[in-house]
Amino acid sequence: MTTAGSTTTLDAKTIVDLTKRHTLFEWSAQGAIDPIAVAGAKGCWFWTPEGKRFLDFNSQLMCVNVGHGDERVIRAIQQQAETLAYANPFMATEPRARLGRKLAEITPGDIDTFFFTNGGAEANENAIKLARQFTGRHKVLSFYRSYHGATAGVMTVTGDPRRWANEPGMPGVVHVLNPYHGIQRGWDSAAKALADLDETIQLEGPQTIAAFILEPVVGTNGVLVPPDGYLRGVREVCTKHGILMIADEVMSGFGRTGEWFAVDHWRVVPDLITMAKGLTSAYVPLGAVGMRRAIAEHFREKVFYGGLTYNSHPLACATALATLQVYEDDRLIENARRMGAVMQALMDDLASRHPSVGATRSIGLFGIVELVQDRSSMEPLAPFNGTSEPMQRLARFFRDEGLYTFVRWNTFFTNPPLSITEEELRHGFDIIDRGLAQIAQ
Repeated sequence: MTTAGSTTTLDAKTIVDLTKRHTLFEWSAQGAIDPIAVAGAKGCWFWTPEGKRFLDFNSQLMCVNVGHGDERVIRAIQQQAETLAYANPFMATEPRARLGRKLAEITPGDIDTFFFTNGGAEANENAIKLARQFTGRHKVLSFYRSYHGATAGVMTVTGDPRRWANEPGMPGVVHVLNPYHGIQRGWDSAAKALADLDETIQLEGPQTIAAFILEPVVGTNGVLVPPDGYLRGVREVCTKHGILMIADEVMSGFGRTGEWFAVDHWRVVPDLITMAKGLTSAYVPLGAVGMRRAIAEHFREKVFYGGLTYNSHPLACATALATLQVYEDDRLIENARRMGAVMQALMDDLASRHPSVGATRSIGLFGIVELVQDRSSMEPLAPFNGTSEPMQRLARFFRDEGLYTFVRWNTFFTNPPLSITEEELRHGFDIIDRGLAQIAQ
């Protein structure tokens, strides 16, 4: 690999000092943060102003799916900015028209109408608005092990501990248990999990529930690939009770799992589908809610009470169109399947040689490794919602060795861009291998 250059006029220390002085970093006590100064990026790599290179093994926030610095996407942004940088959302533009048509081609079933937002949290907020206005019901079900965004409504819908400090929040939210109960208790069968869900619905009153929002493959709370039959069962339970099924595909969509959307693995058509991240590969912000034809028809005569200044932003829509073309031209979804098989084999190899590996899970290029103190007790190497000295050492080793990924609680993630090569993937796992050996000493 050649040494990366830099066009920045500030050194890394100055960049870090200024950002810490004048900006807030998310989900952090500001005195504890130690950010990486980023000067540039290309493909699966980014680098600091001084030229230290990092293999991006998390696609930043599981979003730069096509890789960094793709010239085709950059040109589309430039051309749209020169042509029409903004039009208000009461107007119709060519990028908006073409993107709606394209998304209708790739989304499941009869989903063919879209409301565009600024990102994933707003997509989920508006999906809930649509569900409540369509059904006339109020309650929303969601998993405890879930993350749906940091705006007020979906922060309440989120199940993980980031919700706690923001409570009390939006009324009407009911959390349910996932099929997965942690590394020590493991998984419920699909039948048991579905029976528990149906019981919760009965106890809450089916006629009061507007929607069940779920990540088809849970993301930051564990890359939880549901047992076979579960998503189809959820679809049937929701249909039986007149509850809308909202598939939050913000993280799992656009090839991350080896299909356009995670629900495609199980041939499930949700009533509403939310997306962001890989929609533009995060080159510019954009999210969307897709809805089935019956829901769209409901709002032909009835007002949809929702709106955003940047709804259907032409620059973002043009970026999404270019990004979707890159997925197809470079066959990135197929590459996610191929490299996903390689990644699973590399995970299996880690598990065979490192006693600290308690579990691995992956689907496509969406992966996680759970670490334990020992396999007899399966006690996590860090507590729920906490960290430990070994996990901190592992995170520091990754950073020192030029591997960027999320280390959270007793887990770390393996979510590289879908453009990654086998050589780059093996390079990343070589660093992981050495890191696990280092913390075992």
